[in-house]
Amino acid sequence: MLEVYKKIGKFDRSYLPELQDKLFFKGVNARRAIFNYVILLTLATIISTYGVISGSTATVIGAMIIAPLMTPIMATTLAIVLGDSNRIFLSLGTVILSIIYVIFLSILLSIWVSPIGIDFQMNPEILSRISPDIFALFVALASGAAGAFTISRKDISDSLPGVAIAISLVPPLTVVGISLSKAEWSNATGSFLLFLTNFFAILVAGGALLWITGVNPGWMDEKHSNTRKKTFTIAVLCTIIIAVPLFFSGLDTLNQSIKTYEASELTNEWLSGTSYRVDEYSFINPNFSVIIYGSGDVPPINDLQKSIESLLGIPVNIEVRVIPETILTSIPDT
Repeated sequence: MLEVYKKIGKFDRSYLPELQDKLFFKGVNARRAIFNYVILLTLATIISTYGVISGSTATVIGAMIIAPLMTPIMATTLAIVLGDSNRIFLSLGTVILSIIYVIFLSILLSIWVSPIGIDFQMNPEILSRISPDIFALFVALASGAAGAFTISRKDISDSLPGVAIAISLVPPLTVVGISLSKAEWSNATGSFLLFLTNFFAILVAGGALLWITGVNPGWMDEKHSNTRKKTFTIAVLCTIIIAVPLFFSGLDTLNQSIKTYEASELTNEWLSGTSYRVDEYSFINPNFSVIIYGSGDVPPINDLQKSIESLLGIPVNIEVRVIPETILTSIPDT
């Protein structure tokens, strides 16, 4: 039974030339392929930038699907597995140029937008990408393996859009550009860390899967084999290095969640005895924002600030948004 599975899962070496044509910009159609790549990357960046700013998840998902950045990254992965140093540098160069282009374009697209129009405190499309943790690495590794498996199987290439959604590439870079345009340095750093996590995870998990399934042409000599081992080792080391800040970021996220919960409980106590109830709340150190709804007088906000600062032991900025509530009733005539 094991032999059957090995045979089924083995890479079809006759498909290798076609796979190389799909991933590498070469041959008579190279110029057209490059043109198509640049156009799609530009459109994906525009869609992603304004989708992130508007907080539209559906729009950002659309950008993920059309974004072609997976192609040169997978090309780099395949070049590593083949031990082809020339194609490694060419593909990696394409990735680096693409990164610079997407960030620069997103800066131009967002620099004219008022800072008031970009909510770095509450926008879910920004918040979900500025604090990656170790779980992001696990997802990226699985997605990278899925992407490599998909491109290496001609009969399941239709699954590639799902992989593009699972592993976010262009949106984190657009968040970097948006953040840089508004001098939000920590947000830019966190989002770029997420991109690097996804990038190296694709190289490691995707390369490992291609290697295991038999992407190993018969002409592989000692030189190509050494190149493959060295570059794959570098990718693994980079992934391990990235895992360190992801681990500590996960601890910070957990600590932040605890503080947010504690602050929300104090807010409920602060509102006790009134008709107000908490609708939404967010705590991103040192800012605590809460939306309440109800009617009547709101308790002194300084009392809430003092209780939260006393519990957490740090200075906290408090913002309370009050939504007035009107209750209408009707009783039957007797």
